[in-house]
Amino acid sequence: MVQRGKRRRTRKFGHNGVGRNNAQRTKKIVKNIDSVLGPGKKAPNFSLNSTPDQKVSLNDFRGQPVILAFYPADWSPVCTDQLSLYAMVMPEFKKFNAELLAISVDNIWSHLAFVKDRKLNFPVLADFEPKGVVSRRYGAYKEKIGESARALFVIDDKGIIRWTHLSPDGINPGADGILSALENLSKTQVTQKS
Repeated sequence: MVQRGKRRRTRKFGHNGVGRNNAQRTKKIVKNIDSVLGPGKKAPNFSLNSTPDQKVSLNDFRGQPVILAFYPADWSPVCTDQLSLYAMVMPEFKKFNAELLAISVDNIWSHLAFVKDRKLNFPVLADFEPKGVVSRRYGAYKEKIGESARALFVIDDKGIIRWTHLSPDGINPGADGILSALENLSKTQVTQKS
């Protein structure tokens, strides 16, 4: 009798074990990832640890542009390349008075070792506990794997999102899009002041 039940389940789910509920969950995950906050939305404030006893809040940078770089994991090859590139490009970001904040769900000790090893010159924040709460607010959390998506946001001096980009986990989005967004933001601000 137990065998019959197993056979039915096998038929119901197919030989790959994917059932209707899993497919529905996958659609929901895709929907969540495709729904990162877009331009024109107010960036949710947050306060996350950059060291065991020091927090960084988005509101600390009000009055200047902020780049948020959500990424899946410390030490992964693509994340390492991406964040190392941003450390090299930091002087270009600073020309726009922009601050970069990198965020993943790794714990603070992993971040500290990663920052030191890769010589990163910007805060790397732990969205660790409760896991992914900030990533979720920005629509940049992958429930199925429990990691942040590779999502970029450029936020203006008033806390409004002006540019977003969602990249596949295996692709380094580079810095060109960020620099273009900062340049456009700078032009817009100059036009508004005139």
